[in-house]
Amino acid sequence: MCGFAGYFGGDKLIHGDSDVLKAMTDAIRHRGPDDEEYYSDDDYSVGFRRLSIIDLSGGAQPMFNEDGSMVLVFNGEIYNYREIKKDLLAAGHVFSTQSDSEVLLHGYEEYGDKLMDRLRGMFAFVIYDRERRELFGARDFFGIKPLYYTTQGGAFLFGSEIKSFLKYPEFTKKLNERALEHYLSFQYSPGPETFFEGVYKLTPGHFFTYSEEKGFAERRYWIPAFNAEEDKDIDYWTDAIERVFDDSVEAHKISDVEVGSFLSSGVDSSYVACSAHVDKTFTVGFDNGPKYNETDYARELSEMIPVKNISKVISAEEFWETFPKVQYHMDEPLADPSAVALYFVCNTAAKHLKVVLSGEGADEIFGGYTIYREPLELAWYDKIPFGVRRAIGAAAAKLPAKRGLNFLVRRGQKLEDRFIGNAYMFKEDERKALLKRPTDADAPARLVKPYYDMMKDKDSVTKMQFVDLNMWMVGDILLKADKMSMANSLELRVPFLDREVMAVAGRIPVRFRVNEENTKYAMRRAAARRMPPKWSTKRKLGFPVPTRIWLTEQKYYDRVRAVFLSAAAEQFFHTDRLVKLLDDHRNGKADNSRKVWTVYTFLTWYGAYFG
Repeated sequence: MCGFAGYFGGDKLIHGDSDVLKAMTDAIRHRGPDDEEYYSDDDYSVGFRRLSIIDLSGGAQPMFNEDGSMVLVFNGEIYNYREIKKDLLAAGHVFSTQSDSEVLLHGYEEYGDKLMDRLRGMFAFVIYDRERRELFGARDFFGIKPLYYTTQGGAFLFGSEIKSFLKYPEFTKKLNERALEHYLSFQYSPGPETFFEGVYKLTPGHFFTYSEEKGFAERRYWIPAFNAEEDKDIDYWTDAIERVFDDSVEAHKISDVEVGSFLSSGVDSSYVACSAHVDKTFTVGFDNGPKYNETDYARELSEMIPVKNISKVISAEEFWETFPKVQYHMDEPLADPSAVALYFVCNTAAKHLKVVLSGEGADEIFGGYTIYREPLELAWYDKIPFGVRRAIGAAAAKLPAKRGLNFLVRRGQKLEDRFIGNAYMFKEDERKALLKRPTDADAPARLVKPYYDMMKDKDSVTKMQFVDLNMWMVGDILLKADKMSMANSLELRVPFLDREVMAVAGRIPVRFRVNEENTKYAMRRAAARRMPPKWSTKRKLGFPVPTRIWLTEQKYYDRVRAVFLSAAAEQFFHTDRLVKLLDDHRNGKADNSRKVWTVYTFLTWYGAYFG
């Protein structure tokens, strides 16, 4: 695991200035404190920070092929590198290390972009072909590892984190206000655009080529597939999940250093911990009562496995004081408060080891979120003509909030309009009313439309999963997993997000994913073979963080109010409307905690990068 930063083309004097490359690479030192290496010529410069996991004595990067014609930088792990290496050795390639990195170099020499079809793992890498003067870069199937790029001053910049780009002499730092408007609806930055004007994320499952002659070209090489097989019973799927998950866990444990596991009260991390046979598990909670503290659950299960559990209780003061650091490490604002909890559990684990397994991705591929049950609830209502339902929903929306009315409002909209993912903070009209300078940013539904179009022949649950796989999981779940673990120089691996596991999950019928009994039904059946029902059947909760409570307390109310009335807030928002959101929440008129937190998060992030 590591980080890299580099640039191709542009001012030759900058290529000759080693201080520039070192400054860019030092900005991401946290991603790899064990080693640093550099390569530079008149056209291409790249720096690398290494966290040593596999082939501790070898595997240094930037890495070259036999004749030095290709240069690689790589962030991630290739779990099937030994199998690929056998084929490459048989084809006559000569290896000088035992690392998975070298497999990418020789694999690209042998297979070109078809190499992507052979890989199993998490990765972001860039290969420079010195003879063709061309870059080839790729990001893994699900977006576990990040890869950013931009063109500045005639140079093509790329790297693991945006903060590296800020050290490039000709980089122009400018806020992308369209990204702000999108963020207010999604609570994260959706799609390829970022909060920095002209800086982009490579989309998961894509590779790119770049040369000064041909420019930038991007192509998708993989897409998660859902093709339900209705002729198989639940026992078949339970067995299939168990086999493929055990195989994935074993692959994800490949390491020359100790591997641990995160553990909450939920079935996902519990299944990982029970299957991985690690020596240590790590848990955090908050000191706001049992609703916000899962350490007892984790301790009890750890004793049963048995394995040593190491836990930490986060105080309110620690949470709030650490929050600006969290947003700095995130590169872009993320209004998911569980990111702070993840920071602390990574920090706790990093004191003991370098690699942990975690349960991200199970909800998206196996159907775990409670909202996925919505299309199944009172399904008869959808048989009413849509025009009638729309009229009922419009009327219900004008009434004071009351139990049951939200059902009428939501079912008066098409799925494509009401579901943009797990978070929907500010509707389009709400965010425009809040902003002083609304932009031409697309409506939320327009951003998710391409994913609905790809699944147009599928059922509603599958459509929702597919949207979350491509939007929510990438922009929220995996962003915080990478950035919070790397902020603590810790490698986080996610065995649910394996292409072989996805191949099984995508074939499971909807009735075995989501039904009246529970979500993730088939996966829970497999997990029940490893743990008692207390864990395997536990309802989806997410990671509860007491921000709703804290925002009613004077100390934290005053802190947020001061930020809402700051000069930075005045630049972008009608601050009287911000304060009203906060006051209405404190006075119990509405639960505005998530909306308040979304704006507060942006302003905290803005202070870190522009303040």
